[in-house]
Order: sequence, then structure tokens, then C-alpha cells
Amino acid sequence: MFYEQRMQAPDSPASLRAEYDEDLREAVDAVGLETAADTTSVDADQLEALLDLEGESPDLDLEEAAEVQALAEGTPDPDTIVEMACEHLLLGMTTAVLDVDSLAGELEIDLDAKEVQQKIERRAPMSFDEFVHVQHVIASGSP
Repeated sequence: MFYEQRMQAPDSPASLRAEYDEDLREAVDAVGLETAADTTSVDADQLEALLDLEGESPDLDLEEAAEVQALAEGTPDPDTIVEMACEHLLLGMTTAVLDVDSLAGELEIDLDAKEVQQKIERRAPMSFDEFVHVQHVIASGSP
């Protein structure tokens, strides 16, 4: 689950995203598409895209991904998931001895150090894709 501390990452952000999409897919499958659409703020089309194994990953923000993950039995509420996910990013940066400048320089997406810091500290919105890219760099740099 994406909110847990990662000490290792697959070879690419796309592989990590596919892993998380599978977790989210299982959460939606467990409750059903209609219930997921009724109990989250995620658009039904995005939920359907998540269930489509052949399609692209839906464009979710971190909070929406947390809402979907929270559908799974035994998971925390969405706010706690977001908090845990971001705290684990900060902890991972400490473990990997990465500052925001180094992290931003390693990202495959276009974010500068200030944007990375604001997103991790939840002072700016973060897409789920941005989260995955940041987490991938951090987990890849962990000893």
C-alpha cells in the first residue's frame, strides 16, 4: 500500500504506479464500483479506468488515491493515509540522506525543489503520479 514506508522500489516509477494501481483496483473490487463511486469523491470514469487492466492509470490526486485505498478492509481513513504517506516520504528522505534539491534533481518529472518541499509538506496539492515519482526516488536512494 502506498502509504507504507518503502525501503526499496521497482526499477521505474511506472512499475511502482502499476503496483499501487493493483492495490487500488483490489480495494474497488472488494466493495464494487457503485459503492466506490458513492463513497468517494473519485469520478466513476476514473474508477472504471482503474479497473481496466489494459488502460492507462487514471489521473488521481493523492487525496483521491487515499479515498480509494481507504475502501480496503483494515486500512486507515483517507486523511490518515495522506498524512502517513507524506510522513514516510520525509522519513525516507532522512534515511536516504536526500535534501529537496537532490530529490528534485533525480525526478523524471518537472518539479523544482521548492515545489517538492511544498508538496511533501502538504502546503501544495500533489497528484498521485507526483507522489509515486517522489517515493520512487526516495526508496531507490535508501540504503
